[in-house]
Amino acid sequence: MSELRWNPIMKEWVITATHRQNRTFKPPKDYCPLCPTKEGGFPTEVPAEDYDLVVFENKFPSLQSEPPEPAVEGTGLYPVDQARGICEVVLFTSKHNGIMSREPLNRFVKLVKVWRDRYRELGEKDFIDYVYIFENKGEEVGVTLEHPHGQIYAYPFIPPVIKKELDSSKEYLEEQGECLFCKVLREEKKDGQRIIYSNDSFNAFIPFFARYTYEVHIYASRHLPSFNDFTEKEERDLADILKTVLLKYDNLFGFVFPYIMAIHQQPTDGSGEDYSHFHIEFYPPYRTRDKLKYLAGSEAGAGTFINGSLAEDKAGELRMTEPVT
Repeated sequence: MSELRWNPIMKEWVITATHRQNRTFKPPKDYCPLCPTKEGGFPTEVPAEDYDLVVFENKFPSLQSEPPEPAVEGTGLYPVDQARGICEVVLFTSKHNGIMSREPLNRFVKLVKVWRDRYRELGEKDFIDYVYIFENKGEEVGVTLEHPHGQIYAYPFIPPVIKKELDSSKEYLEEQGECLFCKVLREEKKDGQRIIYSNDSFNAFIPFFARYTYEVHIYASRHLPSFNDFTEKEERDLADILKTVLLKYDNLFGFVFPYIMAIHQQPTDGSGEDYSHFHIEFYPPYRTRDKLKYLAGSEAGAGTFINGSLAEDKAGELRMTEPVT
């Protein structure tokens, strides 16, 4: 069962998806549902002996293209709706123990092309307003399947975090005449202390307002609303900067860095072209080599993050970390 329930206090939808309690949780090492199906072995999600990159619909989706009716009737205060949408899984490699930072640049280029394709195809559906591409990496952020993979949620609404940042950028555009993200990037480049890597098309930096110790944002250099506006060079440059950031993360402390990666771009409902700006945000849980940051009272209860480090210092650490395989 899945449905949307409206929170009138926060003015946002909550997805209730009870069937996800039964999703695969840390399967035995000799059976991974995301690996290729071995000859004579138990069938996996990929009925092939090998593959490059694969996209398939999630077996335990929070959103469904043909959802059931809600389990309860809504009221004036508490509206409910069908949880209509699409949830997909993207497999980055057929290697169960693959480490993406060590993969060749060409694999990242292919991944960017896959993301572009899914953003375009899912966004063309009339019941989809936002295509959210993300990756949860590492047990530290709750990952239950080790195989390198990401996910795509195609929502029937614009998610609240994205809506808030788009509203801020729209307001700034109306008041100052430019995209807020363009202004932020210009400010970061002017200061320079928090930039960790740049190429012709993208810039990676720890933002002035970072909430996590090693939080990295990647901004498009030009006003680039979404994947739909990419050139082939921008595809390759995004692949380059993604690989570089992952190498810096993995080489920082000498182990594969966990994180949540979130791609933010223009809603697929057609709104926000002038104030949407393609960017990627990384939220790594490590604050030191052996200490994790947990969302506690101030963050989880009040929504106010406390960062125990200076963005300038941590950007310096990442900038000096060699991006070598």
